Order: sequence, then structure tokens, then C-alpha cells
Amino acid sequence: MTTFNISLSSINSVKNFVNTVNRYDFDVDLASGRYVVDAKSIMGIFSLDLSKPITLEAHCDDASAESFKADMKEFIVE
Repeated sequence: MTTFNISLSSINSVKNFVNTVNRYDFDVDLASGRYVVDAKSIMGIFSLDLSKPITLEAHCDDASAESFKADMKEFIVE
């Protein structure tokens, strides 16, 4: 599993994020506080508090993780 923090600051960034995540066949979750939603669900994402960074958990192997993280680089916050 790969975990990192992301920021989704606008409607367009959420749309681009969901389109990118849907290209992968493994499960991806977003966690904000005690809430966890499917990262492939635009409605689920909008139920989270997007004013703070969100924890992304990708349930993938190490080989897939590198290309996935590269595709996510515009959303990743340190």
C-alpha cells in the first residue's frame, strides 16, 4: 500500500484527480479525519473537508506505485 497526502483545492482539480485515478484498476481511498471514501467517486470526495490535505491510500504493489505516484505529483503536498 502507498500512502501520501494530497490537496484538492478546486472543482477542476477534483475532476482531474478522479479522471486520473480511474485509469488504475486497484482500489484507492481518501481519508479525512474519521471519514474514508472511494477516491474514484466524485460525490464521495465532495463529502470530505477539502480545505485541508487529505490522506490517499493506494492499494497497489510497488511496481504500480511508482507510476501512480508520478501521475499524482500535481496533487501531492508534503
